[in-house]
Amino acid sequence: MRVLITGHLGYIGTVMVQVFKNAGHFVGGLDTAYFREGVTETSGVVRPDVETLKDIRKVDEGDLAGFDCIVHLAALANDPMGEIAPDVTMQINFEASIHIARLAKSLKVNRFVFASSCSLYGAGSGSDPLTEEASFNPLSSYAVSKVRAELGLRALADDDFTPVYLRNATAYGVSPHQRLDLVLNNLMAWAMTSGCIRVTSDGTPWRPLVHIEDISRAALCAAEAPQEFVHNESFNVGRSDGNYQVCEIAEAVAKEVPSATLEITGEIAGDRRSYRVSFDKILSRLPGYAPQWTIEQGCKEFSRWFGSRSETVTSFQSREYIRLQQLKFLISEKRVSDALYWLSNRASQ
Repeated sequence: MRVLITGHLGYIGTVMVQVFKNAGHFVGGLDTAYFREGVTETSGVVRPDVETLKDIRKVDEGDLAGFDCIVHLAALANDPMGEIAPDVTMQINFEASIHIARLAKSLKVNRFVFASSCSLYGAGSGSDPLTEEASFNPLSSYAVSKVRAELGLRALADDDFTPVYLRNATAYGVSPHQRLDLVLNNLMAWAMTSGCIRVTSDGTPWRPLVHIEDISRAALCAAEAPQEFVHNESFNVGRSDGNYQVCEIAEAVAKEVPSATLEITGEIAGDRRSYRVSFDKILSRLPGYAPQWTIEQGCKEFSRWFGSRSETVTSFQSREYIRLQQLKFLISEKRVSDALYWLSNRASQ
């Protein structure tokens, strides 16, 4: 199968390319390269067979022609970035996603695997984990953009065009293009560089977690599955024991880094983003999906990664690892506009 992965240079994309290539697929990559300067590992990284560097808002038919499946990862990918420019978030995450899907449909690209997010549930209510039938309750521009994109894609589904919605839990794990602005990654970074694991909430909010390799395997399964299993279907992506309170995540980090002190200060009250989700559907209905990673294994993976580097409190909070910092830098240097269109000096040039 010929598969195009948008956002292939990103935190998840660099891992996903390898998963699809290892499965024997021809892989194309399409990315605007905002974060290409942050690639931390180059040796052994599997490259796509073809690569296009382009803003997804400017994609045309020629960029998509010849592919059987599109895995659409490209997005402004967390809440802080989304809140800086909500209109730009909608342009990239919602409008561009629908634009690409329409082009794909016109070109007879049958399968469209969309990277959605469990954040669209926002603040879950009740005692039972949320299934894919739960109501949306988005609390950020990022989450709203994912809701709108899913609804827009649903309207395009027909016998010849199969969108699939992978509602990924909060990602963690080591990548050639590392991020340290995600909850488990960030707590491990603090523990390893400062000797202190500091949780500024009361630690009670719930977060579902999933390793980036398991996200990549879910996308592979969604791309390869017979149409009747995935047509216009949404799947929460994670593992059955993958729901954690923030305090439990911090405790897992403390167990891996026993020299670090754990402080749960509660100084920031009322984090409304709290939700537990059910992963029963993906585990029972997506052929081949079997998550491999636990957060304990993820913490050990991070220990090895940090042990091979010389990161400090300052370096891990730099634009190399924090996506918001990199975007602010590109704007301040006038390399991209306020709307995040490239002006000059693309990282790849």
